[in-house]
Amino acid sequence: MHSVPEINQRLLQSIQPVLPQDRSVGIGCIGAGFIMADCHLVAARQHELNPVAICSRERGRAEKVAARHRIRHVYDSVEEVAACPEVSVVDVAVPPDLQADVIQRVLRAGTGLRGILAQKPLGRDLQEACRIVELCEQAGVQLAVNQNMRFDQSVRACRSLLDQHVLGDPVLATIEMRAIPHWMPWQERQGWVTLRIMSIHHLDTMRYWLGNPERVFASVRPDPRTSRKFSHSDGIVLTILEYADGARASCWDDVWSGPAEEGAAADIGIQWRLECTGGLARGSIGWPDYPQRTPSTLKYSTVHDAGVWQQPTWDSVWFPDAFIGPIADLLCALEQQRVPAVSGRENLHTMALVDACYRSAAEHRAVLLSEYSDQLSIPGE
Repeated sequence: MHSVPEINQRLLQSIQPVLPQDRSVGIGCIGAGFIMADCHLVAARQHELNPVAICSRERGRAEKVAARHRIRHVYDSVEEVAACPEVSVVDVAVPPDLQADVIQRVLRAGTGLRGILAQKPLGRDLQEACRIVELCEQAGVQLAVNQNMRFDQSVRACRSLLDQHVLGDPVLATIEMRAIPHWMPWQERQGWVTLRIMSIHHLDTMRYWLGNPERVFASVRPDPRTSRKFSHSDGIVLTILEYADGARASCWDDVWSGPAEEGAAADIGIQWRLECTGGLARGSIGWPDYPQRTPSTLKYSTVHDAGVWQQPTWDSVWFPDAFIGPIADLLCALEQQRVPAVSGRENLHTMALVDACYRSAAEHRAVLLSEYSDQLSIPGE
């Protein structure tokens, strides 16, 4: 057992971004919305990465983002960005129902293309995600998915505690979100809200901490507030995950959070908790306070701590600081000739888990993840 200072030193080291040796690799940007302009590009410039080209459906928006982030080339099409001789990696930040088409166009046009970072969710569903993964593998292009909550500082710090075997074996993990997200206009045409946009973060975090579950049970209902804007089924989402080793996990994703926007007092936040045989970790996610810079938190105690809580702290935040994680890991993977940590193929298991939640809610039963084995075994498995 390491000492507390050693544990905390390793924990704080784990939340630091690992950057490529060569930061001059040219990055092409598809999309100029909030995620690209205020998260991806902010993080890239903070760490001296090299975005060189951008396009958007509205050229004027692309030009404004290019000027803000010192991007040399503004193009009118996906094909022009992908074919730019300075571009080796393309960062795709478009709505999920446009993603498969955009990635296919990038692959066709990108003569010097080596990697693609795709926004989550990877397409509209597991079937489309499988198609995207297969297309990239056939083209010999590394695909990474922007599951950026894995790089939130407290999520990563908790994983460090597990990797250091500080807490013992997991028994129960929970994430409870009470928040009122800003829904994007494109979500109305999807017919779904929370599971593929918010819950996917929490389900992927459980996979990051505990691995793949055996089965999932999900219960959903519409969010009364969002129902006034457009029809959807999965506003409030409750999930329970069961693991073969006996561990259990749950995610309570409440995007209603009471009538706070209608005049009641607000009680907003995201809390998580991990109970293990030898210790307990708990924390919060600072994202609901954005644009205020509120770091996520973690504190932990073990059976060796005499009832004392350890609480390491940091100044970085999920939005936008942690967004360096997925793109930097992709660049490192290309440099080291390895697969990205959150590769397209790895992310298929998160997409399968989300699809299983939809099936569970529709059929009012627990769904085994083995029901998706055939879809996960696409060519190249």
